[in-house]
Amino acid sequence: MTITHLVTHSGGFHADELLSSVILTRLFPTAQLVRSRDAAWIAPADGRIIYDVGGQFDAEAGIFDHHQKPNPLREDGQPFSSFGLIWARYGRDYLRALAVPEHDIGAVHASFDRDFVLPIDLMDNGAVNPSEAGPLFAGLTLPALLETLKPVFDDPDEDADDRAFAAALPIAAAFVEAAIRREAAKLRAQGIVAAAIEAAGQDRVLELPMGMPFRAGIEAAGADHLLFVVHPRGTDWALTTIRTGENTFEARADLPAAWAGLTDKALEAASGVKGAKFCHNGRFIAVACTRDAIMQMARLAVEDVSAG
Repeated sequence: MTITHLVTHSGGFHADELLSSVILTRLFPTAQLVRSRDAAWIAPADGRIIYDVGGQFDAEAGIFDHHQKPNPLREDGQPFSSFGLIWARYGRDYLRALAVPEHDIGAVHASFDRDFVLPIDLMDNGAVNPSEAGPLFAGLTLPALLETLKPVFDDPDEDADDRAFAAALPIAAAFVEAAIRREAAKLRAQGIVAAAIEAAGQDRVLELPMGMPFRAGIEAAGADHLLFVVHPRGTDWALTTIRTGENTFEARADLPAAWAGLTDKALEAASGVKGAKFCHNGRFIAVACTRDAIMQMARLAVEDVSAG
């Protein structure tokens, strides 16, 4: 069936129907986006997808509302918003439209649902405070940021809400697509990290061909013996620690205390490594001019941990 109309409610908007529109307008670019509460528009019909309005949830009939009682719930009992309902039905097709590899579709769909969609669902339903919704939504929340794009209360233009919604749509799309690119990149990185771990054997230092997210790959491989990671960084090389968790700065091991905050000649003198350039005062990253220099620093850092 050809989708000819995408229908959501008129008036002020929220993150859930705005983000739903991101998904649907990508998948059905020729469909007309209609914002209305008219009964004739919000009733199921051929060629029509209705969301965040209509008082029903029936995916086969193309209607995805969550305001009715009983409201649609996830398997674990947490509530859906229209965004969660649309993502559950169309998210995999959206990922294919963004050229996510087929073998990664399931994993990216699940991780994006957990980290991005679910917090939107919970906040839209008043089921969680923004401060509890996860790192993506701490402080200024994404829903709050998107709602700042709504017109001011005394805008005299009767089309102000529709104009604001249209202007907000590409901004919301940029957030969604950037988050999905990051999720897909994490999976690509895990493959590279796994290969590097195999090549490293029982070495305490992991060498990667470029900077990338590596902690998840290290944990997935069960490589508990690793202490540090090295990789090229522009024309230099970097030596970094491995954090023990997603939301902490605690590392498996810190760089030597004697290096903290030093640069250039001072760091060369403290480390004994020619070409050492910088060590952060927090002792989680150091930089050197060459691979040989950074590998020397890595070995010294391992020895420092062993001696401590």
